[in-house]
Amino acid sequence: MTSLQHPDAIRHFQSLCDACQELAHGHHGPGELRLYADGYLHALRRTAVLDPLSQRRLEELIDRWIRDPSAFVGADGDRRTLFESGRR
Repeated sequence: MTSLQHPDAIRHFQSLCDACQELAHGHHGPGELRLYADGYLHALRRTAVLDPLSQRRLEELIDRWIRDPSAFVGADGDRRTLFESGRR
């Protein structure tokens, strides 16, 4: 896994992960999480808060993290129920 070295990149990774976990527990699906993460990363790119290498590493790490099914589990510990419960 690509490691993050820049302290601000680490903070942004943690912030984005926390936000996505909250969205997931609010019954937002993987597509909505991807959209949120893309917007967050786009804003970082536009503001040039991170150097290009740190930005690229953060984007790669977030992409792998969102696609990893073990990154999200429901309240009962079952990832299959995370995005289903509460949906009508």
